[in-house]
Amino acid sequence: MSVSDATGAAGAAWKPAYNPWLIAISVTLPAFMEVLDTTIVNVALPHIAGSLSASADEATWALTSYLVANGVVLTISGWLGDLLGRKRYFLICIAMFTVCSFLCGMADSLAQLILFRLAQGFFGGGMQPNQQSIILDTFPPAKRGAAFGVAAIATVVAPVLGPTLGGYITDNSSWRWIFFINVPVGLAAVFLVSAVVEDPPWEKNKKKRGMDFIGLGLITLGLGSLEVMMDRGEDAGWFESDMIRLMALLAFLGIFCAIIWLLIAKKPIVHLAVFRDRNFSAGCVMMTAMGGILYASAVIIPQFAQQVLNYTATWAGLILSPGGVVVILLIPVVGRLMTTMQTRYVIALGFVVMGFAFIFSRKLTPDIDFETLVMMRMAQTAALAFLFVPITTVTFLTLPRELNGDGAALFAMFRNVAGSIGISLATSQVTERSQVHQTYLSQWATPLNPSYNALIAGYEATLRGMGRAAAVAHGDAIGYAYRSFRQQVVIMAYSDIFLYCAVAAFLVVPLCFLISPQRAAAMGGAH
Repeated sequence: MSVSDATGAAGAAWKPAYNPWLIAISVTLPAFMEVLDTTIVNVALPHIAGSLSASADEATWALTSYLVANGVVLTISGWLGDLLGRKRYFLICIAMFTVCSFLCGMADSLAQLILFRLAQGFFGGGMQPNQQSIILDTFPPAKRGAAFGVAAIATVVAPVLGPTLGGYITDNSSWRWIFFINVPVGLAAVFLVSAVVEDPPWEKNKKKRGMDFIGLGLITLGLGSLEVMMDRGEDAGWFESDMIRLMALLAFLGIFCAIIWLLIAKKPIVHLAVFRDRNFSAGCVMMTAMGGILYASAVIIPQFAQQVLNYTATWAGLILSPGGVVVILLIPVVGRLMTTMQTRYVIALGFVVMGFAFIFSRKLTPDIDFETLVMMRMAQTAALAFLFVPITTVTFLTLPRELNGDGAALFAMFRNVAGSIGISLATSQVTERSQVHQTYLSQWATPLNPSYNALIAGYEATLRGMGRAAAVAHGDAIGYAYRSFRQQVVIMAYSDIFLYCAVAAFLVVPLCFLISPQRAAAMGGAH
């Protein structure tokens, strides 16, 4: 028997030494910690700026630096796993992420914090792809749906809980604890992964690819520039800024040239052959849509609560928390549904539910209560339960086993980059739509409009009834009317964002049928 035949036979007979569910939980713990860290810092930025004597704009680089490093490493994590060995690389990522988290908490200047966040993002970028790759090899195709239900806790629930936990910590303690809490979690994850995870025979015997400096450089240039552009664009005025225009040009050139190079290189740093698989390509498109909508909506609702309703960071984050509970409760239900319904129909149903959830979320008013906001967010996150597990399962269903590492890396990259784009587009559109509505409504705010005069008269009568002097009541009434006008303009802008999210969700529904039902027959429910 040849060596390759022996390796193949050993691979076919291989089973993990420990319970697969223990392995799934062990690899999901560090991935949860890493995803949580991408959102937990957002609400702490004002506190970080004040503590380190920096402006709010400068403090944003603590987030940007993380996203840049994270986005680049996500793409090449499959290559790094081949180079170092997957388990060894995963353990290095967890250990160094934990060390960098501690250093971030100890930073006494913004420059130090940005440097440590850059390193934290570099090592954190390998966690999600390695988690998915290990789950793919640990579970047979028929059981991957349930296993990805565990993985969904990291990918879907962590971004929801991040603002809540970050808000509570910054409101009640020091911002440094948003980094220190990673230390015990990271140590536990290192112990669990080192004890229960092992590389299967096909991973141990995988040939090293060598060093593709050109591919690495182009990916770093393209994705790094794209992350800087998306994260800094709103504050810099988008294409009014020379820096943003330069980043856009570098992002286009880097990504375009990287694609060309990876297609012609003999030993590319990332194998684009994964896109020959129809299910993988369709799954990446749908996950890109889901990621953009997920991260955009997770930022917009707390932002609305804080800026319009004057909620604290803690209460704004609490709006999101019940939605995470809903996802956890619905994932087993969706798993059962996948055994009786074609998976593509489940995914289509998820996007339809998401679309109607955002239409419901458009009912924003100046006096909207906490419970209604929670219901809106719960409706939005309920749709995610119908999306993440089915999309992830069907994406890797027919992908060759030797491409799992690159597939998991690119899949996670699409989701995270889409999240950055979704957040940037949503926040910029709030400003733009506010200006549009202000221009439209201002034509009615004139003494020539009887309704406007009636509004001012009503305010003025109320102020006089409260004992305000008649000489100042009129001016104060105009001030109250203007504040009400500004609030209404912003509310209408947020309502528009929810409409855009609904339209995006509905547009993805036809794409769900790109999934091949015949090729999905190997998986329970995807027939």
